[in-house]
Amino acid sequence: MPQFEAVLKLGELPPGSMRAFTISGREIVICHTREGIFALDNICTHAHARLCEGRLRATRLVCPLHGASFDIRDGRVLGPPATVALPTHTVRVVDDEIQVAVSPLPA
Repeated sequence: MPQFEAVLKLGELPPGSMRAFTISGREIVICHTREGIFALDNICTHAHARLCEGRLRATRLVCPLHGASFDIRDGRVLGPPATVALPTHTVRVVDDEIQVAVSPLPA
């Protein structure tokens, strides 16, 4: 059973925005879009830039350093130079509170 951790109130993360948090020792970016709320590792798999400093375009998260892009729904790479998907994390909203269960680190 995943361990959910309360992160912030839904109203504190307007649609179209993202914020970074440290959850269970991992740097996570939470993105709020029309399609829902998603959580991914905040560090680009290409060059270790902080993705929260990049751009969120619908469900595309663009790295500020070299422009690699990822699908926030499943972490897959949408554009180079990244070739490795971002780890994603389970999100739920309970009583107007965004909660995240951090996935185990990939092997």
